[in-house]
Amino acid sequence: MDCLFCKIVSGEIPSYKVYEDDFVYAFLDIYPCSEGHTIVLPKKHIPSFTDMEESDASKLFGSVNRVAKTVEMILDVPGLNIGINNGEIAGQSVPHVHVHIIPRREDDNGGSMHTIVETHPDKKNIAELAEKIKNAF
Repeated sequence: MDCLFCKIVSGEIPSYKVYEDDFVYAFLDIYPCSEGHTIVLPKKHIPSFTDMEESDASKLFGSVNRVAKTVEMILDVPGLNIGINNGEIAGQSVPHVHVHIIPRREDDNGGSMHTIVETHPDKKNIAELAEKIKNAF
């Protein structure tokens, strides 16, 4: 397989590993948005978050929680952005599900999740849309 993250997990490509368990591998991003920017991913190749089984997503986010708490403590930062780019249109540049932990500091010029996309859709159908999503379960 020609997946960058699979090569990192296998050791074929070196990384700055910060955490590993049976299911995940976490390492520092070599093109960080901020000091301590960490990537957490499942060791097995899964192209996107929506391709994951619910049990795997649970294991992934259990480890993300553990790593995020540690990064926050070690760097003594007041906050973190934790997120996934799911699909190429959403900015996913490596087709292997991964979670970004981005430490935040005062005056770092960053924004919230609300600054990623701002299309300001019409809210007339919000109740109808909620019903559609709810009924799909």
